[in-house]
Amino acid sequence: MGKERKTGGVLGAIERAGNTLPHPFILFLYITAGLAVLSAVLSLMGVSAVNPTTGETVTVQNIISRDGLVWIVENMLLNFSGFAPLGLVLAMQMAIGLAEGSGLLDTFMRRAILGVPLWALSATVLFLGINGSIASEASIIVIPALAATAFQAVGKHPIAGLIAGYAATNAGFTANILITGTDALLYGVTEDAAQMIDPSVTLTPAINWYFMIVSCLVLTVVGVFVNDRIIVPRLGEYKGSEKADERTATDLEKKGLRNAGIFTLIYAILLLICLVPQNGLLRGENGSILESPFITGLVPILIVYFVLAGVVYGKTVGTIKDSGDIPKMMANSLQSLTGYIVLVFVIAQFINMFSYTNLGTIIAVNASDALQKVGFTGIPLVIGVILLTILVNFVMTSGTAKWYIFAPIFVPMFMLLGYSPEFAQVIYRIGDSIANPLTPIYPYLPIVIGMAQKYEKNTGIGTIISMTLPYSIAFLIVWIAQVIVWMAFNLPLGPGASVFLA
Repeated sequence: MGKERKTGGVLGAIERAGNTLPHPFILFLYITAGLAVLSAVLSLMGVSAVNPTTGETVTVQNIISRDGLVWIVENMLLNFSGFAPLGLVLAMQMAIGLAEGSGLLDTFMRRAILGVPLWALSATVLFLGINGSIASEASIIVIPALAATAFQAVGKHPIAGLIAGYAATNAGFTANILITGTDALLYGVTEDAAQMIDPSVTLTPAINWYFMIVSCLVLTVVGVFVNDRIIVPRLGEYKGSEKADERTATDLEKKGLRNAGIFTLIYAILLLICLVPQNGLLRGENGSILESPFITGLVPILIVYFVLAGVVYGKTVGTIKDSGDIPKMMANSLQSLTGYIVLVFVIAQFINMFSYTNLGTIIAVNASDALQKVGFTGIPLVIGVILLTILVNFVMTSGTAKWYIFAPIFVPMFMLLGYSPEFAQVIYRIGDSIANPLTPIYPYLPIVIGMAQKYEKNTGIGTIISMTLPYSIAFLIVWIAQVIVWMAFNLPLGPGASVFLA
């Protein structure tokens, strides 16, 4: 008799409470209606804030006013069609769907994880997920889906793998063993804010690199503990109808996998040819890699790879017999996203309406001002900034947008207290990552719910949040401990970057 899924305790209460909420589509309709009423009330009250970046006074825009209603009518379709995550999800789903439909992913998973113990599988999923930000948001779609398949193939609950991948790619999004696009985006904002105090400050994208390398290793270890000691026992034995194929790969499938591997090698060599030379095709201006077509085009590069690798495998094993099978497989992969597409329509309206009201900016500015007035220093300052960033993340999920608002406040405040701008950026990045998988308005929450419903049809918002909460709490605790160690020994955050000002 296998272990039954545990439904008690705090996590069970969170799951039950979350799953009593209405369907996400209806929930967002309620939230959007509430936003409209709130914007009207606050607009009439004259609520405002001074944007620290521009110096302009930002007021609440009333959605229910004539201008607001006209804006809704004129932008409703644009909000939907311009919703950036939608295009990414659809494109990646088609590419991965082809690789899955051809049998490539299934064969690869069965070959790759044969005989691998659970702790090694968990560590692999978490380490790859935490470092997935090198592929930007594409990792949020790819890694949880593959992790679910991998866990299922070794007889573990697939949702445990899915949640591990989702938590790693989100709560650990800011950590990486490499310099990523996030580093390139944030450091310039930090430098501008630091020059408000010291015009001679110059920074690089590597200012948090050492700290984030250690973070990858620490979060992986902690994530394995959470997965193996909390999530896997809680889920118990998987009894769903979606079963893993436990047979071994045939000789033809091994040949297909080998051919796909040869293609992968050729593809990687072509990328290196375009990237390694100083004047390579995928290099940016002045030979830059961080600000280059390679970084900005990484998602399309992955899409092309999955499609072509799937075709190579499918043609070898016979799952793709003619060119017409390719679009059929890609179209079939989108069938599971119909509910997501409908949900995106209302999510896109809410997010754009929230931006229109200016409430995100006003909340962020007033909250950070309040923190500054309290006069926290040392560890209380660190914890206060992290918690404030977490709270604001529930209403503004864009990490870059928040930093544009916070940096002109946090960076000078830290510098005046004797801390470096590099340290202020680290603290912000921790808070920005922790709450990602817990935020109901997060654009990728609906897609991971859809993934989970493949295995358990009753999965809802409460299920996902209750399962990712232990990861977020554990990551928060160890990250704060890591910050304390860095402060105690004034360890370098990156090349030429320290905790305290020289």
